[in-house]
Amino acid sequence: MHFPVSGVDVFPLIPPLVAFLVSSVTASAGVSGAFLLLPFMVSVLGFTTPAVSPTNLIYNIVAIPGGLARYIREGRMAWPLTWVVVIATLPGVLLGAWIRIRYLPDPKAFKFFVGLVLLYLGVRLLYETTGRYLKSKEKTKNLEKKFRERVQQIKSESAGRIAAGLPPEAVVKTRSVSLRKIEYDFWGETFSFSTMVVFSLALVVGLIGGIYGIGGGAIIAPFVVSVLGLPVYTVAGAALAGTFLTSIAGVVIYHLLSFTTVGAQAGVSPDWLLGALFGVGGFLGTYFGAYLQKYLPDRLIRGILGSLVTFLAVSYILQYFI
Repeated sequence: MHFPVSGVDVFPLIPPLVAFLVSSVTASAGVSGAFLLLPFMVSVLGFTTPAVSPTNLIYNIVAIPGGLARYIREGRMAWPLTWVVVIATLPGVLLGAWIRIRYLPDPKAFKFFVGLVLLYLGVRLLYETTGRYLKSKEKTKNLEKKFRERVQQIKSESAGRIAAGLPPEAVVKTRSVSLRKIEYDFWGETFSFSTMVVFSLALVVGLIGGIYGIGGGAIIAPFVVSVLGLPVYTVAGAALAGTFLTSIAGVVIYHLLSFTTVGAQAGVSPDWLLGALFGVGGFLGTYFGAYLQKYLPDRLIRGILGSLVTFLAVSYILQYFI
């Protein structure tokens, strides 16, 4: 099948199948599959124009809603964190999209940038398999264990919606919001973070995401969990919502830029059909990955994924110098 916007020729079942396989593995490790789908489009499908970035964002738009709805239904959304991420990421995405079409239209330079982002993600995943990291996560793991045990108890006692039976302490409750600090309660404990620290991080992540074509959740979530000490059960939904909303914004921004002189020359209009096919596979794969996670050791998943991503990153970076 020929996709006229991207110029790609591929059997229509290949994109959703690849997205399903990628997202099944990455969802098990708690990260988005979008960061691996873009290298597939660039290196395997030969989709090298700047339009590959917004096409990759379409994957997030289609794949995320199911998981996001569950977080909202279960009351596990830290909404102040979500809106700080969204507000800061949006201008970053706009600037990133402009940099992509203005300064990184060359596939070789773009692959070098992708390699740097992948290198960070790969090393991060490998670090999360080390004893030092696992030891630092003991407090969070105990909280997560307490949450899972309570949810299982409620599921065995009631056939209704899980959220309907969750105790008050299992729902995220905002305590205070200011430009200096945001506080919220979860499972009887109070968590807080600097508003400007998260805002600054999200701004940079938005810039990277706008260039690369990812929502940024894979970068933001590990930082706020490991550095700021926030529980992953409250961070995951916020990162997912931020990725979803900024992906929509990124696609719109790229589409509008396609009407400008620079954008028209670079060819930045997203391939909606190709992106949607990847998204359908991602939607199903994310659901399956969450199920698969229960049967595979988290450390093994992150180790294998981290090794593959790091290898891909190094190969992309070396290609720039060869």
